[in-house]
Amino acid sequence: MRVILRDTVDGLGRKGDICVVADGYARNFLVPRGLAIKATEGSAIQAEAMRRAAALRSAADRADAETIASALAPMVITIKAKAGEGGRLFGSVSAADIADAIGEQAGAVIDRRTLALDSPLKELGRHEITIRLHSDVEATVAVEVVAD
Repeated sequence: MRVILRDTVDGLGRKGDICVVADGYARNFLVPRGLAIKATEGSAIQAEAMRRAAALRSAADRADAETIASALAPMVITIKAKAGEGGRLFGSVSAADIADAIGEQAGAVIDRRTLALDSPLKELGRHEITIRLHSDVEATVAVEVVAD
């Protein structure tokens, strides 16, 4: 059966792709979960239009991400936090705090989920943080945590 994917399915394809799958797989898994619809002549044309629009959006998003990445590369984002003896923070600096600081100091709106931060920062000093701005664009920003 020919189906048009409404969402990316691992091992099968991306949103808007036309795939040939087993009838049972389509009828029992893909269609009931809203992951695909049965391909007809009209829906195939519509899927092609959706793919073209998605490609244009992705290209524009990538260009914006590259602009933000080039602006963030030379910057050092400074965050003030209360610290005790030995440079340990009383609290921690979370991804949301870093995203807010980037917004204030660089003027770039960054979602906290794009920051590759395994655990919150708990010490003073300079930290290198990776930001996934787009699926193809990553930037590294320097974050300096200073005592308040």
